[in-house]
Amino acid sequence: MAGLEVDILTLFPGLCEGYLAGSILAKAREAGLVDVAVHDVREHAAGKHRVADDAPYGGGAGMVMKPEPLTEAIEAARARRPGAWVVLTSPRGQVLTQALAKELAGHGRLILVCGRYEGVDERVRSVVDREVSLGDFVLTGGELAALCVVDAAGRLVPGVLGNADSAGAESFADGALEYPHYTRPPEYRGMKVPEVLLSGDHRRIERWRRRESLRVTRERRPDLFERLRLDEKDLRLIEAGDDEL
Repeated sequence: MAGLEVDILTLFPGLCEGYLAGSILAKAREAGLVDVAVHDVREHAAGKHRVADDAPYGGGAGMVMKPEPLTEAIEAARARRPGAWVVLTSPRGQVLTQALAKELAGHGRLILVCGRYEGVDERVRSVVDREVSLGDFVLTGGELAALCVVDAAGRLVPGVLGNADSAGAESFADGALEYPHYTRPPEYRGMKVPEVLLSGDHRRIERWRRRESLRVTRERRPDLFERLRLDEKDLRLIEAGDDEL
């Protein structure tokens, strides 16, 4: 069994397949670490034209996803993946964070329902376990949000990333932003790689990275910085110069 099993329910399967076929997720699927299947909600719609949306009661702009095909698509997915959490992408949902991605990855089985148009019929929420949002903005559809969930949760599955330490060192893993990165050449347009990274002194490098992580977080995301639990060592590092590392 894969470390993460996901069904994506959407009106536009092609929007998801392209992304899933590339890079790390493609390799994870080939290795059997992540199992992702994309399903067309219209397969559960009745009639010759497989209509899955209709005008809203009470009037107003836009269309609403009908309850019958979407609910039946969810029930079919639940039959394939018993115990899976049904997660609806919605502006009402909990904002996707690293902590939430870890929780979803830990559950192991997900059914991601992609909202569209003005949204889904409210009665669909009776078969939904969680709602997830990317933030306080509106997208054309939930496919991007669903792919973000798959990507963020999938990379936390052991073996998906080439380096086992990568996930633990990334932004938000410990509540702070990640430290800056450099690669060759050592100097580019007058900008030099910090000397400490060329020193070969792994203890100094570790301290520099922690200091820079805290500095960047304080400058770019003071809201995150205020929530960090800093010890005396961290407080000294924040004020330390390179020669004090």
